[in-house]
Amino acid sequence: MRIRIDINHRIISIALLYVFSLCLHADAQKLDLLESSVQSSLRGLSIVDARTLWVSGTQGTVLKSKDGGKSFTRLSVYGYENHDFRDIEAFDANTAIIMAVDTPAILLKTKDGGKTWKVVFEDHRPGMFLDAMEFWNELSGIVIGDPIHQKVFIARTFDGGESWRGLPENQYPETLEGESFFAASGSNITKRNKEEAVFVSGGMISRLFIRDKTVELPFIKGSNTCGANSISVNQKNQMLVVGGDYKDASNRNGTCFIIEEEGKKIHTPKTSPSGYRSCVQFITKKKAITCGLSGVDVTEDGGKNWRHISDEGFHVVRKAKKGKYIYLAGLAGKIARLSW
Repeated sequence: MRIRIDINHRIISIALLYVFSLCLHADAQKLDLLESSVQSSLRGLSIVDARTLWVSGTQGTVLKSKDGGKSFTRLSVYGYENHDFRDIEAFDANTAIIMAVDTPAILLKTKDGGKTWKVVFEDHRPGMFLDAMEFWNELSGIVIGDPIHQKVFIARTFDGGESWRGLPENQYPETLEGESFFAASGSNITKRNKEEAVFVSGGMISRLFIRDKTVELPFIKGSNTCGANSISVNQKNQMLVVGGDYKDASNRNGTCFIIEEEGKKIHTPKTSPSGYRSCVQFITKKKAITCGLSGVDVTEDGGKNWRHISDEGFHVVRKAKKGKYIYLAGLAGKIARLSW
């Protein structure tokens, strides 16, 4: 009888420890909503360090914080009050580039903290629609746009965004019928190493563009609302790609894939994110965060298993260039800081 009591006590103790560990695990991430004082849809986000972050979005919105998100200043971009700034790249508290997607497609740069802006790229061609920017460093960057005559638009800068030039016509990658890109979070293109970038497409078909080849991705096909939205690469050259159907935001089937060996191996997570996701960001080699209209999920095993941590919807998530600070932005001026 005494032995039975000891065994029962041991079982209870183990159960209590398990529940306690789950509680600790569940509280490992904390999402703090911040006050932006705007109602714009925010998709551009760039985190410089612990104090400096820039945000951009619809209605000509550009915000800057110099105190880690405790307060935001709305910056005026005169003459562009009705433009949609879908992406932003910030280098410090004074220097940033914003991307106006279309009508016309424009890139503007400030070097005085947002007091004045200079047009550094402009294209009025019908069909021009910019999707995302990426920079390797403070000088070298790339911008990608929707295909024109089924050829992807790509331009490069080597002087910190002061000037941009397109690739030679015969070097533009070709797309398939119904294939395009989502300007959902400024993250459908990302650097793969110090010299190369990779990007993903969506629409009637989703593909990974890597070097001079393409790899078809197993996202749902058949609609221009489906496909890959975002890609992130870790230090081991493993890639996470997220997306889905933004018109079916709670459907978690086929929303994330793990890519290895330049696309030779594509894995489906054991536990997928909780619906359509518009952005993904590696935090470490194993940790990553993804967000979308139906909430936020995290992984601690390289994307094999995702855990839902919030029902708050966001468009974009970014990690600071310096430090481990993580911020999110989305609809109706929503901005949040994640502690991990």
